[in-house]
Amino acid sequence: MMILEEVSTIWEEGTFLTSRFPGDTMSAEVPSDAVGPYRPDCPSRTVIETFANKWSMLVLGILRLQERPLRFNELRRRLDGITQKVLTRTLRALERDGLVRRTVYPTVPPRVEYTLTELGVSAGHLANAIAEWSVEHVPDIIKAREDFDHRGTAEAL
Repeated sequence: MMILEEVSTIWEEGTFLTSRFPGDTMSAEVPSDAVGPYRPDCPSRTVIETFANKWSMLVLGILRLQERPLRFNELRRRLDGITQKVLTRTLRALERDGLVRRTVYPTVPPRVEYTLTELGVSAGHLANAIAEWSVEHVPDIIKAREDFDHRGTAEAL
């Protein structure tokens, strides 16, 4: 780590303290061998943002496991803790990305169902793989967290 001193302030390389927020990290030169999402201008980063969203991952996973389309309230019941507003926003974002198909039936009241598109099915595989990995490794993660927290407590003494 290279330390730079400027007017008695220690700056780490990559940290720019005169921006709007102290500690903002400014991008250095992008290595010429950087590819795909590792480049700041790569559009795939917007796709990764979708998968980084907890609710998007859970919606994709639930729809992937179903044999039939699900209605809004069915999805909401299966996603304990999600609000109507967040589920609506999540479904719209997934529909916009071409991962979810929304079908409205002209009944009174209107019936709306959600299914995965072909692209969404492959994304659902990823969501389910991450969910399975999480379930399998949750004891390891909890143990690591406890060890880390214990070290922090011991170091503070």
